[in-house]
Amino acid sequence: MLDSHPDALLFIAPGCPHCPGVLQALSELLKESLIGKLTVVNAAVHPELAQEQGARTAPWLKLGPFVLAGAYGLEELRQWARWAMEGDGAAHYVEHLLKQGGFRQAVAFIAENTQRLKPLLAVVADPAANLEVRLGVSAIFESYEGKAALIDIMPDLLELLRHADHRVRADACHLLGLTQSAEVRAPLVACTSDESLEVREIAQEALDNLTDA
Repeated sequence: MLDSHPDALLFIAPGCPHCPGVLQALSELLKESLIGKLTVVNAAVHPELAQEQGARTAPWLKLGPFVLAGAYGLEELRQWARWAMEGDGAAHYVEHLLKQGGFRQAVAFIAENTQRLKPLLAVVADPAANLEVRLGVSAIFESYEGKAALIDIMPDLLELLRHADHRVRADACHLLGLTQSAEVRAPLVACTSDESLEVREIAQEALDNLTDA
């Protein structure tokens, strides 16, 4: 669980055409108990608070762990509130950021809590996922090469070696090589006999990476 009942912090500004709609939607979510507390700040009156939070536009919303800038409707915000209460919410948020070109924000989001790394395996396991998102997620995983956060999800990566799609198996091989763990050597050796040439090649590259380490 990311947050049992996420709180909402909303920055609005005078003359903002979208702020009233977002405020009304959040008020409805408060009545539905999908958020625990709603705090509304006029950025024109308290610019120091907006600066402190990094709010450079309006409406600007922090909903649980998620930062959402711009206009969002009731159904969208209801979904984000639910994701804030679910374990897979982190993957949805990272996907959202990457589609907007927010790689640095995605990296910072994961760095705040490396337990958010595991939900990103849902992207790895989805061969139909947006290519830009898959590449961004792969880059995030690569930044944890040899670190405990990546080693902790090694059992889940090993499970992906059984995936029916060769692209998922290939990505799993690549990520297993990044763990720098001797425990992955035998599974990677087995993958060098995979029916897919791509899997065989990446498994060998991962083994070479282990050797170099």
